[in-house]
Amino acid sequence: MDFELIGMVGTLTTATRGADGPGEVLVRVAGGSESLLAYSDAPIARGTSVLIVESRGARGVTVVRMDESATPRLPLT
Repeated sequence: MDFELIGMVGTLTTATRGADGPGEVLVRVAGGSESLLAYSDAPIARGTSVLIVESRGARGVTVVRMDESATPRLPLT
């Protein structure tokens, strides 16, 4: 992917299950949308708005609920 994901907001299309496995997040980027694997520390329900806080390679990201992201970890530029 040739765009920076950290700091972007997306919507879970499949719930995350915390330590039991990832869900899926839809993120609007570059005039379209990307669907990525979404990992989280605790389960997050489908339809929740989430903030991407970490990249996990080509198709995976770590997310937190928007209401838990009072101090988001944004990239340093």
